[in-house]
Amino acid sequence: MQQTERIENSIKDESIVNKILGAISGSFIPILGVLAGSGLISALLSVLKTVGWISPDSGTYAILSAAGHAIFYFFPIFLGITMANKLGANGFVGGAIGAALLEPHYTGLISGQAQDITFLGIPVVLATYSSTVFPILMAASIYAILDKALRKVIYKELQMFINPMLSILVIVPLTILIFGPFGTYVGEGLSTVIQLLSDKSGVLTGIVMGGAWSFLTILGLHWAVIPLFLANLAATGADPISAMVAAAPFAQIGMGLGVFLKTTDRKLKTLAGSGLLPSALAGTTEIITYGLLVRYKRTMLIVGISGAIGGGINGAIGVTGTAFALPSFLSIPVFAPTGLYIIGVFTSLLLAMILILVFGYEGKKDLSNIESANKEFGFATVKAETIVSPLSGKIVSLNEIADPLFSKEMVGKGIAIEPTSGDIISPVDGVVTTLFPSKHAIGITSDDGAEILIYIGNETIKLNGEFINAYVKEWERVNKGDLLIHVDLENIKAAGYDIKTPIVITNTEKYGQIKPIKAGEIIASQALLHLTV
Repeated sequence: MQQTERIENSIKDESIVNKILGAISGSFIPILGVLAGSGLISALLSVLKTVGWISPDSGTYAILSAAGHAIFYFFPIFLGITMANKLGANGFVGGAIGAALLEPHYTGLISGQAQDITFLGIPVVLATYSSTVFPILMAASIYAILDKALRKVIYKELQMFINPMLSILVIVPLTILIFGPFGTYVGEGLSTVIQLLSDKSGVLTGIVMGGAWSFLTILGLHWAVIPLFLANLAATGADPISAMVAAAPFAQIGMGLGVFLKTTDRKLKTLAGSGLLPSALAGTTEIITYGLLVRYKRTMLIVGISGAIGGGINGAIGVTGTAFALPSFLSIPVFAPTGLYIIGVFTSLLLAMILILVFGYEGKKDLSNIESANKEFGFATVKAETIVSPLSGKIVSLNEIADPLFSKEMVGKGIAIEPTSGDIISPVDGVVTTLFPSKHAIGITSDDGAEILIYIGNETIKLNGEFINAYVKEWERVNKGDLLIHVDLENIKAAGYDIKTPIVITNTEKYGQIKPIKAGEIIASQALLHLTV
């Protein structure tokens, strides 16, 4: 699938912004399923509580609430794992760094209201990191850089335990001393600015907050603004800011509904649909935020505009929240005047949906190099064709691949080969449209429109090109059988890497069937996959 290619940073000349967004989105892809499931549990509980079928004071509610909220509370652990994996480091070390932020020895300092805490004489700013995003994303990113440096200087025989020890020893204190407080200070500054804006103009504040809220959420900075809601509620029983920012999640719901109606990609439609129910009923928009908003840049503009307009309306007419609640369909009665609130938030929802239906969710600048190649090289609309094997070896099913992007066919359908020879040849006549800087993966678009990704081994991106030689460049035309890459299989296996190599069709949705032609042993250039339209 073309967008998964982009999320995986397959385009090496992409901008810094694209790389950052790709890393963030890629770190959420593996946990989108559990986010969807947990969000639906929260939505179900919200419905049951509203209709009076379950008491929020009951043990049943507490247990189900724990099931629904666990993924969100322990976000730093899950994101530590996925972000580290995304950046080519050890996911379990990333998870351990996230877990340290929630470990009772640290959280006990906060709950015990400890004073004058220091680390090696350096003052520590205590903060609660449950459900946060920004600190662990920063920590995992710095850890990945450190891990890469350690692999160059630590003997391989010692790396298994020395690298994790040094990484945890360095990154956890840095996170508590720098990354976490940085987010706290940014948030406090943000709160001050918002309060000043709110004192000057409700319309202006509504436009700014409604437009920016989705992006503050991505960075985890929205938690710094929530105390403003609570302070206003405690002081006056009403809070105008929560009504302004409510337009943003409703804009996301509208965007998600627009994508659901617009796309013909079954997996994308399923993703959008799975995010709508928890967003609408429970106000948990993580699936839409990280599955769609971060993934497609045009949706950012649409959600920003729609949220700003709805927020401006709520700010202009003086809507307020009378209790703290996540914005959703079920929490509408919390805001007053309710009728005017509905006008503001549903303006955002309908506007975002209409803009997606009219303009789409993916702009020209978002197109991958594969799509650019279709224009530049004049590739035809997809046709039925046969893909030959780029490798000699043993055919294995994709479900045997460790990476869920392939085993769950998130990238596309295809087959995998456990190679016995290091030569990788072109399986088609076409153009090399993607060559990863680490040379561990190559994408080719055939003259008949098939977009083929050959992904060498599992986590071989960590080798940074070692033991892999490329004989072609991006945008180079190749013929069937041309040598693309040579891999030193023995050294890669000796380094501890799985060499099973997926060969997948990333534009799977354009084909009626992608059928393996044979099983067992195969020789390079023999027919491997048959594609029908």
